[in-house]
Amino acid sequence: MNKPVRIDFVSDVACPWCAIGFTTLETALSTVQTPVEVYLQPFELNPDMPEGGQDAIEYLAAKFGISADQVRINQQRIYDRAAQVGFRFHPEGRKRVYNTFHCHRLLHWATTEIGLQAAWALKRELLAAYFTRADDMDNTQTLLDCVKAAGLNPDRAAQVLADDEFRREVRAAQTRYKMLGIQGVPAFILNDKFLVEGAQPVENLIAAIEAAAKRAEQDAQADSGQSSIAQN
Repeated sequence: MNKPVRIDFVSDVACPWCAIGFTTLETALSTVQTPVEVYLQPFELNPDMPEGGQDAIEYLAAKFGISADQVRINQQRIYDRAAQVGFRFHPEGRKRVYNTFHCHRLLHWATTEIGLQAAWALKRELLAAYFTRADDMDNTQTLLDCVKAAGLNPDRAAQVLADDEFRREVRAAQTRYKMLGIQGVPAFILNDKFLVEGAQPVENLIAAIEAAAKRAEQDAQADSGQSSIAQN
C-alpha cells in the first residue's frame, strides 16, 4: 500500500484566504484516491494583537494603507470567492480582528492527544466561529463551544487554555515555518518536497497531491533498486 501523502497545511484561523483554502482542500480530499494525511500547522497574522481585538475595517485599512471603502471592496471579493467554493461568511463580514494563539494551542492539543481528524473538525468549527458567525474569539466560551461542536472534550480543552499548555510547541512550530520561508498563508507543503502557496483552485490541489504521490512512488522504487544492487 502506498504511503499517505503528507500535507502540512500552514494557516491561521484569522485568515479569510485560509478559510477558502481549508474548504478547497476538503473538497480535493473528497475527490482524490490517494491516501492523504493533513497536519495543521500554526501561523499568526496578528501576533501582537491585544485582547479584545480591533475593528476589522480600521485594522485592515491601517495595515494595507488603503481607505475603508477599498477594504470593503476587497473583503467583498473574498466573500464572493468563498461562496464559490462553499464557505459562508457572515453577511456583514467579521466585526473584529483577533489574535489566534489560543486557537492554535487547541489545534495542537487535538492533533497530539486525539488525532488528525479531530484537529480538522476543530479547525472547521473555529473558522466558522471567526468568519461565519463573527463570534468573539477572545471569549473562552466561544472556543469551548467550538471544541464541543467538533465532538471533543470541552473540560480537557478548558484545562489546556487555563494552564497555558502547548505554548512552547506552538511557538516552536511557528518559528520552524518562518525559517523555512513561509511568509504568507495559506501554504501547503506536500511530503516536505512541494510547496503550494495561496488559496488554490481544487484542481490545482488535486494535481499537487497526485504529483507528490507519484514522486514518492518513484523515490521508493529508486530506493528499492539501490537496495537490491547493494545486496548483490
